[in-house]
Amino acid sequence: MNNLQLLEADRLEVTILVDNYSDVFLESAEGVKRHPPVPGTELLAEHGLSCLLKVYSNSDEHWVLMDAGVSPTCFLHNTTQLGVDLAKIESVVLSHGHFDHFGGLMAFLGKAKKGITLVLHPDAFLERRMNFPFGVQEMPGLDETALKETGVALRKAREASTLASGHVLVTGEVERVTDFEKGFPWAEAKVNGKWVVDPFHDDQGVAVKVKGKGLVVIGGCSHSGIINIVKYAQKLTRTEKVHAVLGGFHLGGKLFEPIIEPTIEEMKKIGPDIVVPMHCTGWKAINQFALKMPEQFRLNSVGTTYTF
Repeated sequence: MNNLQLLEADRLEVTILVDNYSDVFLESAEGVKRHPPVPGTELLAEHGLSCLLKVYSNSDEHWVLMDAGVSPTCFLHNTTQLGVDLAKIESVVLSHGHFDHFGGLMAFLGKAKKGITLVLHPDAFLERRMNFPFGVQEMPGLDETALKETGVALRKAREASTLASGHVLVTGEVERVTDFEKGFPWAEAKVNGKWVVDPFHDDQGVAVKVKGKGLVVIGGCSHSGIINIVKYAQKLTRTEKVHAVLGGFHLGGKLFEPIIEPTIEEMKKIGPDIVVPMHCTGWKAINQFALKMPEQFRLNSVGTTYTF
């Protein structure tokens, strides 16, 4: 970790390819470009997440995909409608091994360049289930053999690493330092042959350091805690200033409502200029971010491009 060097980018664009929410009446603003409500170019929304990062440094341009939504239908439809050239994507990061983040992955790899890098934590392949109050629900699993057959270059890593010629940080296994981000007790994983509360060691984020602005940090579902992810990105990069925080914060539902307030209070202490809660953050938490961080808050919609 001490030898990790994250190079500064001149500019970063993040386009949201898949998210839970779509609103054609949201207006573009400085640094926020909305997909126009043109008939025939409509986008789909689903309970999943996928983000395309375009990193610019001098004359270099790097495309990195983070997650691939829950269904090939939504992912491929939206990338087509948005005019995304999938062959230009040079690497992929999987935030964790849940199907609402890898569901469109095989379809993407079928259209991607052969041999591109896929970064994930080894635990992304764990067998998983949800122990709901109404019963146990088995979770679709990630098939390592099928992935390898696509020709993708698998990088299974617990530690932090970089992509895009050193301009994109993948946090690896996130250090847990907060006292309120305690995971998801209904989520279970089979570890050493036994079902246990899922430790979500595979939950990771990405970060880009934008010249003159600071870190842009993106979480997938943030099962390790969005505050933990941001703080770990700060520690890894030895960078205090956080410019923006985006992604799923996993604050939806009664289990997580008690930690909405401490999450927002810690986010205010971190002091990002922009906060974009998405995906599994939940309606109540999103509204609380809008209420308590009105200057920083941005309401996301599928197809939006954020420029930093």
